[in-house]
Amino acid sequence: MTTRIIRVHGRRIWDSRGRPTLEVEVTTAGGAVGRAAAPAGASTGSGEAVDLRDGGAAFGGRDVRRALCGIEEEIAPALVGRDAADQEAVDGLLVALDGTADRSRLGANALVATSMAVARAAAAATGLPLWRRLAGGGGELRLPLPEIQVFGGGAHAGGRLDIQDVMAIAIGAPDYPTALDWTAEIHRRAGEAMAERGRLCGVADEGGWWPAFDTNEQALEALVRAIEAAGRVPGEEVAIALDVAASEFGRGGRYRLRREGREMDGDGLCTLLLDWLRRYPIVSIEDPLAEDDAATFAAFTRAAGPRVQVVADDLAVSSAGRVREAAARGAGNTVLLKPNQAGTLSETAAALEAARRLGWNAIVSARSGETEDATIVHLAVGWRVPQLKVGAMMRGERTAKWNEGLRIAEALPAGAALPSPSCFPWGRS
Repeated sequence: MTTRIIRVHGRRIWDSRGRPTLEVEVTTAGGAVGRAAAPAGASTGSGEAVDLRDGGAAFGGRDVRRALCGIEEEIAPALVGRDAADQEAVDGLLVALDGTADRSRLGANALVATSMAVARAAAAATGLPLWRRLAGGGGELRLPLPEIQVFGGGAHAGGRLDIQDVMAIAIGAPDYPTALDWTAEIHRRAGEAMAERGRLCGVADEGGWWPAFDTNEQALEALVRAIEAAGRVPGEEVAIALDVAASEFGRGGRYRLRREGREMDGDGLCTLLLDWLRRYPIVSIEDPLAEDDAATFAAFTRAAGPRVQVVADDLAVSSAGRVREAAARGAGNTVLLKPNQAGTLSETAAALEAARRLGWNAIVSARSGETEDATIVHLAVGWRVPQLKVGAMMRGERTAKWNEGLRIAEALPAGAALPSPSCFPWGRS
């Protein structure tokens, strides 16, 4: 059997923050090799699967030598002889080996790197790209609509904005390359304008500009100006998406906007965000309320209306069970999918399936601490997820993913076509 696993090898590599992370290589009996690396988040939900880190002084306690030992001493012996083509069985074995609810014994970083490497090895063994193997039969495959950071804030940029991501979505672009072109030009124009005004501090974790704004709303104003300066029409050709990441500045129903020196309750934050929805071309808002404020999250979802994408990240953490809980409360209408939140590809796929059964949309997302690994692009295409959130086109770990989409386009029957507007809340009548 050419997909039988004969070797699992872990190695310690570096992520985009200059911190150690894990890469795993899986080799099959037929000589195929699959390789994948674990990302890491800065803004994390309390329900996420947990990375195993070493503690101590080195790298702020974030080294991964213990997790690497777990790969070599436990995961590798258990997987040798298994069929890489049976992803669910492999992932089930990984979960059982770890034996904890939060994947903390062996570490979500060890599990997700192994799970993705197995998927890549199985695809290579059958001579298929991963996206094609994941797709199986079914309908037409298209590239996902890019969601691209222009300004970074929150945990990604030293708190220079309270909201974490201010992003552009080329909702009117005819194809994937054009969406990248439009957004890259908007990103460039935004950076030039900020530099001219003395408000540019550098580049944030995900490649967006690290801003020096006095208020959060100034970021929205600056993005609208950049869209116009790039020759695009706000709200028609290019819209705004926000990741509020409210769990980072909200606890117990109270929200502290440090940038503006004010505090409010959940209703007050809802009022602020709904006002922005009225005055700016915003089509998507992620984590508008904190994960411990689900009732207000649901109230915001109702008030925002069905044409606004309300994304559950910290509330759902790529968990099928948590997606169902959020939907039962009416909190959100879209799930963010991050494989390392769940721990394995099979668990991530289960969250996607749960979302679809509930009528929710989905976005495949990178993390703020990334590598050159482009597996998530294959997931978005192969799983037919209509959106992809990676960051800006400023850093190699980001461009590795956007460029992988360009390569995949050359092999798709639909070419570089994007999903129909009817796939998105803002495009539905």
